[in-house]
Formats: sequence, C-alpha cells, structure tokens
Amino acid sequence: MILRIVSLVAAVLFATAPAFAAENYQTDIGPTPKNNRQGANVQGRGTVLAVLDNNTFSLQGKFSGLSSPATEARLHIGNVMGGTGPAIGDLKIVQAQSGEISGTFTLTPPQVAALKVGKLYVILDSQSASKGNLWGWFQPAHVTVPQGVPQMGSWYIPNLLDGQDDGPANKNNS
Repeated sequence: MILRIVSLVAAVLFATAPAFAAENYQTDIGPTPKNNRQGANVQGRGTVLAVLDNNTFSLQGKFSGLSSPATEARLHIGNVMGGTGPAIGDLKIVQAQSGEISGTFTLTPPQVAALKVGKLYVILDSQSASKGNLWGWFQPAHVTVPQGVPQMGSWYIPNLLDGQDDGPANKNNS
C-alpha cells in the first residue's frame, strides 16, 4: 500500500514539474560598415530566428538584396556583443542574391553562456563582399517596432553589466 502511495505521489510530482522551455532568439542581419573599397558591394538585409533547446541551437531565416550571390555563411562567437571572433560552424545557404539560411549546432556550456549575453552572431559572405556582407548578433526574441515608434516596457537587450554595480554611475553622491 505504501509503495502504491509513493509511486502515485512520484507520478503526480513528475507530471506537474515545470518543463524547461526553449528560448527564442533573433537577429536582423545587415550590411557591414561600408568603406571606400566595398561601397555599393555591401548591400542587403535579412532576419534570422533561432531556438535554444537545452544545448541545441537551431536557426533559420531569409536574406535578400545582395549585390552578388551569397557564397557562405557562418555562426561566430565574439568576445563581446558587437565584437568579432572565431567561427563555430557553417550555415546552409543558397548561393543567390536572395534565399534562406539555416543550421543546427550543439553548443558547449560556454557558447550557451555567450549566446545569452549577445556574443553569438551570423556572417553571410557574397562574391562581392567576401569578408562579410551581412552581419547580425543574436538577442532574445522581442517585438520589432517600426523606426520612430517608441517601445514601452522593459527592453530586450541583455544587461551586460548585471552584478557590476560599483562603477561611478551607480555610486550615490551624498
């Protein structure tokens, strides 16, 4: 009898335990800063949506408006949000001026931590911009509003300074 009760309680606890939800991320990929050498060669836009489920990072998106066909795309890890770094792996793309981008990766714990603070990013190369035509850093999924429309409530960019409250801006001047 006691074994049945313990089994029933264990089954109820297991069935009602919260499941770990997958986390959604997104990035808008756009032209790298233009210089005199690349100019009109660096064009286009795209959006990449991603899901982190445990340590599996799956992403898919679209791009368009390139001045020449895409050649390759990669997932990278930078040292800070907006910073550059080594490639984690290759993404699947069509070699065209518009198309889809996708990939699935098994991330290490340090790579998962880097994703959560905005250090993972996508680079898409093209024939006319072989060192990065479109770039974008992943952020938690958020509502995208048109330019010039204020966004109410808490913002979506990760607070990179959490736990660093001893800077001059955070000290009381009493």
